[in-house]
Amino acid sequence: MIDYVRNNVELILAAFGQHIALALIPVVIGVLVALPLGYLAVRREWLYQPLVTITGVLYSIPSLALFVVLPVIIGTKVLSPLNIVVALAIYTVALLVRSVADALRSVDRNVTQAATAMGYRPLKRLFGVDLPIALPVMLAGLRVATVSNISLVSVGAIIGVGGLGSLFTRGLQLRFAEPIIVGIVLSVLLAAVCDSLIVLAQRYFTPWARVGART
Repeated sequence: MIDYVRNNVELILAAFGQHIALALIPVVIGVLVALPLGYLAVRREWLYQPLVTITGVLYSIPSLALFVVLPVIIGTKVLSPLNIVVALAIYTVALLVRSVADALRSVDRNVTQAATAMGYRPLKRLFGVDLPIALPVMLAGLRVATVSNISLVSVGAIIGVGGLGSLFTRGLQLRFAEPIIVGIVLSVLLAAVCDSLIVLAQRYFTPWARVGART
């Protein structure tokens, strides 16, 4: 194992770097799209069920099928990393729209009414009151989306773009266990680090939650 890693450092680091980019760029895109959609679903109640239903259907599409179909839809090459980014961004939005909407809907109406009575306009109340209170629920959804993306990137290796998934296919083709083990370890490590960072961010931005837990 040590010899394999030593002899293939550049290959492993390239696959790892690609995996990070393919997994996390869609998360950023997904958050930027899901936040306004989730907010819209709360502000316009009649939109909640259609948005939740549509995003649920999108998430149920098999990842491999989406990777294969996307080049036809958006006009990219089959081996373009953009296919993976777009597909995972769709999955991220599909996961987060409901999380954002449910998180905002869970904010106590007495709190929102009090903020409105104090002169908070809708957008100011959103960023100053609603989002901070809803943040724990939203970040729980973000944790699921991030870890899910990290695992789904590897599926892209079947079509030639898959970060650490390329180590899996290489190992299977050569009947060589070492690249598979390295790919699994790095995937789990990346997921654990990202999940821990989100938890730390939640603890930092919601200090009142820690106080409430201790009391």
